[in-house]
Amino acid sequence: MTQEHLLVEKLGPVLSLTLNRPESLNAFSPEMILGIKEALHNAQNDEDIQVIVLSGAGRAFSAGGDVKTMGQAKGVQVYDHIGRLNELILLMKEIEKPIIAAVHGFAAGAGVNLALACDLIIAAEGTKFALSFSQVGLISDGGGSYLLPRLIGPHLAKQFFFTAEPIPAERLYQLGAINFLVPLEKLQEETTQFALKLAHGPGKAYGKQKKLIDQAFTSSLEEILEQERLIQTLMVQTEDHQEGISAFKEKRKPAFKGK
Repeated sequence: MTQEHLLVEKLGPVLSLTLNRPESLNAFSPEMILGIKEALHNAQNDEDIQVIVLSGAGRAFSAGGDVKTMGQAKGVQVYDHIGRLNELILLMKEIEKPIIAAVHGFAAGAGVNLALACDLIIAAEGTKFALSFSQVGLISDGGGSYLLPRLIGPHLAKQFFFTAEPIPAERLYQLGAINFLVPLEKLQEETTQFALKLAHGPGKAYGKQKKLIDQAFTSSLEEILEQERLIQTLMVQTEDHQEGISAFKEKRKPAFKGK
C-alpha cells in the first residue's frame, strides 16, 4: 500500500513504514501522522505482522515539525496537531509488537522523539540528532521530555534540549540511547536481518515484556512483581512456551509462531 506521505510495505512478518516527504526531509504532515496511526492499528490486529520498522526516504530520517509552516499556525491548530502526535506516540507504546527505528542522515526535533518512542533504534554511522526546539523558542513535543531523561538522565537531557546542538549518533550509542550503529550502506540490510530475527521469536512474550519494561519507570517494584506473576501465569499456557520447552528438550532451535 502507498500513501503520498507514507510508504507502507509488508515484507513477510515485518511491516515497513517509510516516511515519504524527502523534499522536506520527511517533516511531519497530518497525512503522515494519520497514516502511521492507521498502519499501526492494522498491524496490531494482523497476526502475520510480528515486527514494525520505521525509516525515512531520501537524505534523512525526519526533520520533525515543518519549519515552513511554523509561525503561521494559531494556538488551536498547534494544540490539535500535537494532540494527533500524542495519539501516535501513545499508540506506539500500546502496540504489543516491537517497533524498530532505522535512522540515517539527520533527525531533528520531534523526528528525534519519534525515534525515541520506538522500542529499538538502529542508526547509520555519521547520523546527527538535533533536539532543535530551543532554536525557535519552543519546548519539546512528541514525548521527548519523558523519553530522553529516562534513557540518558535529566542533566544530559537538559543540556541537549537547552543547547540544541547536533548530537552524533556515536555519542548516543555510547550513552545507550541507540542499540546498534552500522555503516550507512548496511543500514537497510542490518535492520531487515534484525527485524526478521525478532519476527521469528516468541511474539507474545516480546509484547508483554515491552509493556512491563515501559511501565517499570512509573511503577513500584511491588506492582511490577505482581504484573510479572499474573502475566507469567498466562504465558506458560501459550503455544510458544510449549514449543520452547520441546525445542530445549530435543536440542533444536525453537520454531515460534507468536501464539
